[in-house]
Amino acid sequence: MTTPLRDLPFTLSALRDSYAAGVTPAEVLDEVLDRLSAVDDPAIFIHLAGEDELAAAAAALGRFDPDRPLWGIPFAVKDNIDVAGMPTTAACPDYAYDATEDAFVVARLRAAGAIPVGKTNLDQFATGLVGVRSPYGVPRNALDAAIVPGGSSSGSGVVVAHGIVPFALGTDTAGSGRVPAALNNVVGLKPSLGALSASGVVPACRTLDTISIFALTVADAHAVFRAAAAFDADDAYSRPLPATAMPAPMPAPRIAAPDTASLRFFGDAMQEADFEATLATLAADGASIDRVDFTPFYDVAQMLYDGAWIAERYAAIEDVMTTRPDSVHPVTRAIIAQAEGQSAVDTFNGFYRLARLRRACAPVLDRADMLCVPTIPTFATLAEMEADPITPNSNLGTYTNFVNLLNLCALAVPTGPRGDGRPGSVTLIAPAGQDGVIAAQGQQLMQTRGPMLGGTGHATPDQSTPDPIRLTGSEMILAVCGAHMSGLPLNRELTSRGARFIAATRTAPSYAFYALPGGPPYRPGLCRRDDGQGTAIALELWAIPKSAMGDFMDGIPAPLSIGNVEIEDGSCVKGFLCESAGLGAAEDISAFGGWRGYLAREAQVVA
Repeated sequence: MTTPLRDLPFTLSALRDSYAAGVTPAEVLDEVLDRLSAVDDPAIFIHLAGEDELAAAAAALGRFDPDRPLWGIPFAVKDNIDVAGMPTTAACPDYAYDATEDAFVVARLRAAGAIPVGKTNLDQFATGLVGVRSPYGVPRNALDAAIVPGGSSSGSGVVVAHGIVPFALGTDTAGSGRVPAALNNVVGLKPSLGALSASGVVPACRTLDTISIFALTVADAHAVFRAAAAFDADDAYSRPLPATAMPAPMPAPRIAAPDTASLRFFGDAMQEADFEATLATLAADGASIDRVDFTPFYDVAQMLYDGAWIAERYAAIEDVMTTRPDSVHPVTRAIIAQAEGQSAVDTFNGFYRLARLRRACAPVLDRADMLCVPTIPTFATLAEMEADPITPNSNLGTYTNFVNLLNLCALAVPTGPRGDGRPGSVTLIAPAGQDGVIAAQGQQLMQTRGPMLGGTGHATPDQSTPDPIRLTGSEMILAVCGAHMSGLPLNRELTSRGARFIAATRTAPSYAFYALPGGPPYRPGLCRRDDGQGTAIALELWAIPKSAMGDFMDGIPAPLSIGNVEIEDGSCVKGFLCESAGLGAAEDISAFGGWRGYLAREAQVVA
């Protein structure tokens, strides 16, 4: 029997199953309106589509089409992103205009079958992380009405947390796609800059802005990302970045996190304890955790509301600031007006300082597959914002402000309630183009921690099986068996070339395995035996761009080479092999079944 819509968790998979069972988009849209009415929060939406408009959109879809990935999925759009036929206000009534065309991303989502239901509230001109700087009211936090909803994408975070729609679009410059996610117990995806077009988006900082995605699960957020991502020649900042199916999580990712001395929680001991518990979960799932001095990242974060980037916010609304400044929210106006004292010299000095700080952050990023930080250091209440409209907002950006300045992608993941019931959340951060890598890790973390979905009362569904891996025409499979495996010293030679982990497997039982002399880095040698008396050896399969393979092979030293390796299912892939001439001083370590087994033995010997 189909679950009644009123009891259904609004995830993509649940709605797809309902549609396959005969539920209609019109029925789902009626349920959206019923859920919104039950929540009774008029500050969530600035504009809501009419019932006739929604009925027409549902009818236009025709028969259920499972090949359209978002067929019949309702979604909400932050009101600084254009939706044809709806006003765009950026939370400033005096700025409002009627959009005649969809933003590029909205058009992509419509083509995938999704239905926009309305425009959500925000901190005016996307300036703020608290969600209270709007003349259209303050959306109530979906879990605790005393806490700010988070911003600037306040309405988008709240509407997903209530389960009114499965996903919503926000934007993210300083953390606006992550802070509301943490405060409302949902997923917040901040894609690589340029992966989602900004055509049809009211800019905040044009060089740093990206559309973001709120969803109840990581799998849903990544599915929406894949549907929305495409190169847009009309957007000067668009880039053709990969939006592949979510891979399997790496078995041993290297994760850098702030050390105890540089963590900032502003006295919130419970937030600190929750973060440490999440790091322990990651370690238990196979990650190696490297605690690092986070000072250079904080220094970058401080620059976002300094000099050049305040001037960029001013440039985005210069006409409003110069001709009708009283139209701008007083706090927003005070922040952006700081640009009036800046000079071009100040701007270039800011660019130079950022370049130096990027260099200071690079060693940490180079040693890690990803960073893990608290999404927010502590919570802010409405009462605290009333008393001080600046400091709590600044504190909320502690672990978010640096991400876009460093050209990184990020994913806020709910981790379950803290000891006091408030929602826990961490953010996984990686270099541009690694959106799938952090999604895989984030989904595994969410499965392990099992938080409730927003404020809906529904538990995290089992989505532990990754999407089927399909190679693009520009990729090939490479089997690695030693120092290039996940978490080991040479893995960066793969990830820096855009390779992605696919699966752990073993060779056919016809190989010998050796520890080669020399190092560091220490390397093994895999050799096929002619007598059929070999061993199955642990491998990792990686998809690597064909265009990067020549450069990668150029760095492989003798006696290693790339050849055909037979894996346990009988198929052959390209992989590392060792010439028999190089085995004179090597140790046969076949009995350990793989390089990790051998390294574990060596660690015991040293201990």
